Amino acid sequence: MKIGNIEFGPQPVFLAPMEDVTDIGFRLLCKRFGAAMVYTEFVSAEALIRDVKSTISKLTISDTERPVGIQIYGRDVEAMVEAAKIVEQAGPDLIDLNFGCPVKKVAGKGAGAGMLQNIPKMLEITQKVVDAVQLPVTVKTRLGWNHEQLIITSLAEQLQDCGIQALTIHGRTRSQMYTGSADWSLIGEVKRNPRIHIPIIGNGDIHSLEEADKAFETYGVDAIMIGRATFGCPWIFSRETLTFDEKLDILEELLHINVERIDEKRGILHTRRHLAATPIFKGIPNFRQTRIAMLRAETMNDLLGILEDVRKQFSSSSSADEGKA
Repeated sequence: MKIGNIEFGPQPVFLAPMEDVTDIGFRLLCKRFGAAMVYTEFVSAEALIRDVKSTISKLTISDTERPVGIQIYGRDVEAMVEAAKIVEQAGPDLIDLNFGCPVKKVAGKGAGAGMLQNIPKMLEITQKVVDAVQLPVTVKTRLGWNHEQLIITSLAEQLQDCGIQALTIHGRTRSQMYTGSADWSLIGEVKRNPRIHIPIIGNGDIHSLEEADKAFETYGVDAIMIGRATFGCPWIFSRETLTFDEKLDILEELLHINVERIDEKRGILHTRRHLAATPIFKGIPNFRQTRIAMLRAETMNDLLGILEDVRKQFSSSSSADEGKA
C-alpha cells in the first residue's frame, strides 16, 4: 500500500488525528507499538495564518514518528491554501484535509463535516490545496451529512479527481456524531468502485487489531485508522500481550513525557484523558474512589503515588482470584 511515495506494508493501521489527544508524546508511543502512520492534532487554518502560538506548536514533529501527517481544517479557500503552505514548511510526509470533524464549534461554522453541506467549496478547497503544495494531499470525511444524504460514493470520485492521494472514510454521518454504529458497507462500496484507484482508509468502531483484521478481510480497504479506542491504550497497535504492570508503566511514562514536554499542571491534564479512558482499570473492585482521586490529582508525585497504589491493588485482587481458582 502506498500514499504518494510513502511505502507501507500490507494492511497498515494508522493513528487518527484527534484534538487534545495526538500530541507528540502520545504519537511517539503509538509509533513504538506499531502504528504505521500517525497524525498531529487537527490544526485550524485561520489560527495558523494568524500565527497563534499554541496552534503553531502543533506543527512540531519528530523524525522518529515518520511517516507523519498534519491535518488542517477551515472553511475559507484562501486560508486553507495559505495554511497548507505553512504546514508544508514544517516538513510532514503528507497534508490531510479535515472534512469530517462533527463537533458544533467546527462543523457548525461550516468547517470539518460542515463541508458536507457545501460540496462545491469542499472540492474547490481540495483542488487548490493540491495545486499549491508538493506534498501528497489526502482527505478525511464522513458518509454524508445525514442518512438522507449518503453521498460518499460519488464524493469519493470527485475528491479523487481533485488529485488527492488517499481518502479516509469514517463510517458515520455528521448527524450521528459518535453515536450508533459505523457503517462499513458504504466504505466497502467505495473501495470496490472500479473508478477508484487511490487508497481507501476505513475508520470507525475498530477497537483491536483483531477487529481490524476482520474489516480488512470483509471490506477490502487499503488501511485502517483507529481513533477513540487508542485513548489510554497506545499498545493497541501491537500484537504482543502485555501485563497489567507493563501497561501501567506505559501510562506512567506518558505522564512523565507530558510533564517534561509542557509543565506539571498541563502535563497532568493531557494525561487525564488517557487515565480516564484506559481499559486496564476495568474489573478492579471498589475502584470508584481511586478513579476520582486519580483524576483530581494536581501534582505528578501525587498521581504517581495513586497509580502505584493501583498497581498493588490489582496485584492483590489478582492473587485473590488465583486463590479462588
